[in-house]
Amino acid sequence: MTVFNRPDATHDPKVRSWLPSANLTGCAFPIQNLPFGVFRRAHGAEPFRGGVAIGDQILDLAALADANLFLSDAAQGIRAGSLPSLNSLMQLGPHIWGALRRALFEALAQGSALEGALRACLVPQEDAVFSLPAQIGDYTDFYISIYHATAIGRQFRPDNPLLPNYKWIPIGYHGRSSSIGVSGQSFPRPQGQRPGATGPTVGPSTRLDYELEVGIFIGAGNPLGAAIPLADAENHIFGLCLLNDWSARDLQGWEYQPLGPFLAKNFATTISPWVVTLQALAPFRAPFNRPQDDPQPLPYLDSKSNREAGAIDIRLEALIQTARMHARQEPPQRLSETSFRHAYWTISQLVAHHTVNGCNLRPGDLFGSGTQSGPTPAEAGSLVELSKGGSQPLQIGQDEQRSFLEDGDTVIFRGRCERPGAVTIGFGELRGCVLPALNPSREL
Repeated sequence: MTVFNRPDATHDPKVRSWLPSANLTGCAFPIQNLPFGVFRRAHGAEPFRGGVAIGDQILDLAALADANLFLSDAAQGIRAGSLPSLNSLMQLGPHIWGALRRALFEALAQGSALEGALRACLVPQEDAVFSLPAQIGDYTDFYISIYHATAIGRQFRPDNPLLPNYKWIPIGYHGRSSSIGVSGQSFPRPQGQRPGATGPTVGPSTRLDYELEVGIFIGAGNPLGAAIPLADAENHIFGLCLLNDWSARDLQGWEYQPLGPFLAKNFATTISPWVVTLQALAPFRAPFNRPQDDPQPLPYLDSKSNREAGAIDIRLEALIQTARMHARQEPPQRLSETSFRHAYWTISQLVAHHTVNGCNLRPGDLFGSGTQSGPTPAEAGSLVELSKGGSQPLQIGQDEQRSFLEDGDTVIFRGRCERPGAVTIGFGELRGCVLPALNPSREL
């Protein structure tokens, strides 16, 4: 395991920023966080560029690069982060990421001599619009919640819910990167083949769902043919975000055998705008434990350090706001809450397994964790679980029910990390909205 799981001076809970909003209780972006994103002001024709969230502001890395306040490794990181995507920063690796984090932490701390210069580089988050943090060349979606896999398997295969390979390898499939959007994404209801009484029909999905996931951005890549060992895996991970892999369950049930997801999942995936670095997550690492009766990971997926601190305790929350709730100005309703620490595989194991065959990863590649569900029914990360396959609709708001998503529904994800002795950090929000199908027809 790398040094990412070891807290250092940048996690000191006593340190406060000279920016008051970063010190407020409940702030997602205190000085101990410093996540990266890509933004521009909402009005005007400014180019997108990298920024760092602090309090209710964004530290503009392009303006910071022009100010020429930093030297050496930190300056290199700022220049790379000032571009319209974070790929160049991602490929520089953990040495530069760490130097940049330390430099920004010191410059944003109370008493910094650079306060005046950095204040000139701030942009209010409420004035910004966001782009994808990186140019995503490839997207792999995994399936690493055993609770979700068992619940879904039970609906499709009641007598054999969990296939025998699940406990031996991190299951994944190659997704579609072209339809990944940033928070605020709206998309038309997908259409495709669905099973029918006398044969398949074609039309809009009637069982549209969300999937509460964590996204993992790859930093430095690896040459084709060269596997990344487990001990080195986190040197290749830039950071984590929230991810919603929208799913059409009726299309999925018809098409998933024998090769797995296709049209049921490639129409839209939404991620949060801020990427929280592994350094920021260091205080929230947790032991990775397997039940004694389960197969233990094969040697290339196992290590003492991965067992000691391979998991990450990220609290994940899913909420819904229907069109009717929005019109009545009613707040979103929580659907479920769980933790990423329940995942059956760690992020290091995903990287090691993805490359064991020689597959080459590249900066900006994205992994999805698969739906994150916990051990209790209230911790389910999808409607298909919460509604028991649609048989038990959920009460929503004053006068609505949902088994699956309807047009106009907005789904919201939130994430945070907290523990005694550490400053709570957040991931911000992920929002996505379902629009009516384009030119819907019963038979296309």
